[in-house]
Amino acid sequence: MELKGKRVVLGVTGGIAAYKAAELVRLLVRQGAEVQVAMTEGASHFVTATTFQALSGRPVFTDQWDARMPNAMAHIDLSRQADLILVAPASADFLARVANGMADDLLATMVLARDCPLLVAPAMNRQMWENPATRRNVAQLQADDVGILGPACGEQACGEVGAGRMLEPEEILDEVQSFFTPKLLAGKKLLLTAGPTFEAIDPVRGITNLSSGRMGFALARAARQAGAEVTLVSGPVALPTPAGVERIDVRSALDMHAAVMARAGAVDIFVGVAAVADYRVANAADHKLKKDLGGVPPIELVENPDILAEVAALAEAPFCVGFAAESRNLDEYAQAKRRKKNIPLIVGNLIQDGFGGDDNRLVLFDENGVHPLPPAAKSVLARQLIEHIGQLTGNK
Repeated sequence: MELKGKRVVLGVTGGIAAYKAAELVRLLVRQGAEVQVAMTEGASHFVTATTFQALSGRPVFTDQWDARMPNAMAHIDLSRQADLILVAPASADFLARVANGMADDLLATMVLARDCPLLVAPAMNRQMWENPATRRNVAQLQADDVGILGPACGEQACGEVGAGRMLEPEEILDEVQSFFTPKLLAGKKLLLTAGPTFEAIDPVRGITNLSSGRMGFALARAARQAGAEVTLVSGPVALPTPAGVERIDVRSALDMHAAVMARAGAVDIFVGVAAVADYRVANAADHKLKKDLGGVPPIELVENPDILAEVAALAEAPFCVGFAAESRNLDEYAQAKRRKKNIPLIVGNLIQDGFGGDDNRLVLFDENGVHPLPPAAKSVLARQLIEHIGQLTGNK
């Protein structure tokens, strides 16, 4: 529950994207946030207050003169209780009113009276979004330190295609989680590998492993939320790219080696999470090997380059973090690997504890000792590991 105890006022304005706000409330509550919904009159034409009350477990506010507040100052009381005001969807009209300091309904008045941060997720027709007036209003909001989430491009309710779609609820949730994450890696450039590699035997067969890539992708997301500029070099996996992360897809260990070495000299932190094949096939066939050719085809293996060791040996090496997935003797093998590669931190885990799954159990080995982490979801472990890296690199 990444947002446990966080108090979020969710403003909903008029627009067809208002139906997505219901799912957003559900996601925020699931992550532990206390959500208070405030709707404009326009929003009530698309969704009902009853829906949001059922999902949030709290009465919904729509009227600036709501008598439920003893002092009749809902715009003051609600904003003072909030850690964040999030408006999703934010219509073109709402952006214009906020940019110009208007206070003609509850939500606009609350935004004007707030002493907490404001994030808005615009949603409108593409022509409305591209209109010079809207662009001026958005520029003014950004100058006033209002966070603009999106919009996305794609098909719109009117049938047109272009920029103006509200971000999906999951994307907005990710942005909210990022907002509340301490920026331990602010200003840092982080390069990370994830997933398996695939070493071809012929055009359809190859040597690979069961790495799912989930740990690496969770780390990329956590690092980005901690303020880092993240580049993710990924082997063949079917996972969505974390928001705000640059992704480079590769296939073989040689592909991954080339992608990493082209970038490693310009980053502050390198994290080698990928399960890179130790060997590749020297005599890979150009055509599919056929069983009816007689005999078992000989396969000659040659050693792949050690990506982590090469990065650590650079003249101006980044802070390097390695991973050691073992089936036994974890402490012995992980410590030996850390010393051999001369890296400050290695993350160990037993394969039977989570290789390829959603959960894991990690042990951190660094110059200060051994730091076991309790079993948890990989997303939770990723945040804990990023916090540890932040401490070791001096960003507290």
